[in-house]
Amino acid sequence: MAASSHTRPAREAPPPQEILADGASGASIDPADVARFSAQAAEWWDAKGPFAPLHKFNPARLAFVRDQAAARFGRDIRARKPFQGLSLLDVGCGGGLIAEPMSRLGFNVTAIDASAENIGTARAHAGPQGLPITYRAATVEQLEAEGAGPFDVALTMEVIEHVRDPEAFIRTCSRLVAPGGLMIVATLNRTLKSLALGKVAAEYVLRWVPAGTHDWRQFLKPDEIRLMLSHEPVAVEGPFGIAYDPLSDQWSQGVDADVNYMMVATRD
Repeated sequence: MAASSHTRPAREAPPPQEILADGASGASIDPADVARFSAQAAEWWDAKGPFAPLHKFNPARLAFVRDQAAARFGRDIRARKPFQGLSLLDVGCGGGLIAEPMSRLGFNVTAIDASAENIGTARAHAGPQGLPITYRAATVEQLEAEGAGPFDVALTMEVIEHVRDPEAFIRTCSRLVAPGGLMIVATLNRTLKSLALGKVAAEYVLRWVPAGTHDWRQFLKPDEIRLMLSHEPVAVEGPFGIAYDPLSDQWSQGVDADVNYMMVATRD
């Protein structure tokens, strides 16, 4: 990543390409992060386990994706499968918490993850439900090299803060979007508030996620994502904040983007 791209602290230079034993390969892979999530793979669908915060977070982000896609493609969300005929790529799909509801909404879903353990969990959960999701242990670099896609919608939800080269990663994701399509990026802001709430409180006080899940230095400011995509033929909107209300114990979209937020990139 060019030093002038943004002010985010530089990480140690990665080797040209990381190759994991499961077949996923690409310069964006951070083996330590992949190993961390692989070790918890069997617990993705345990609503009271280490991914409990994502289960609570999911309704808000799913509603955002649904509404953005409906507006972009002129679909009626009241229809049984409003996105029938459209393709969706879920990057860093984990155990399938987003891929499954997107499939139920009618999308033709391809879901990838660098962890073969995550993919195994996702396949095992989707199989008995008859959901026609294409799961692969792969990276966006592999998909681009294979000429996969393009996809009407690309999602990268809480992934970019875990990759080695966020600029190369997000630009590659954007190139997998079809003309007229959109990409949604969800991540955490690099602010003092996110350090206090998204890192210290979430990991060490509330114990929402295991300690060490996040490196605050890898969080990205919205303008940094905008700058990363400035050389790609996409229009970027956002940030769209999403915040937790402890009184209702629910997440909802709002104006506060100091901790969690989403960006939308549309390709002409």
